[in-house]
Amino acid sequence: MSKKEAYERKLQAQLNEWSAEIDRLQAKAQGASADLQIEYEKEVDELQRQKKAAEDKLEDLRKSSDAAWEDMKSALDSAWNALGDGVRQASARFK
Repeated sequence: MSKKEAYERKLQAQLNEWSAEIDRLQAKAQGASADLQIEYEKEVDELQRQKKAAEDKLEDLRKSSDAAWEDMKSALDSAWNALGDGVRQASARFK
């Protein structure tokens, strides 16, 4: 397995975990009071936006050549860090 393939698999696994957490937060929003539901939905919408951006970057990585993917790594890491931070913060706030 190449470094690129290992990196892709790592990112996809993390994205799957975060997607499940976002889905859990969204389900929790459905059972919340009206005021909390608005907060949850706002947070979930932002996380969905960040997730989409991360998915797009992962797709770009998949399409990149083995030689070019290293150049994309910092942008990918940045997107992943932003999404991870957002998911952790939302999970902590809405326990």
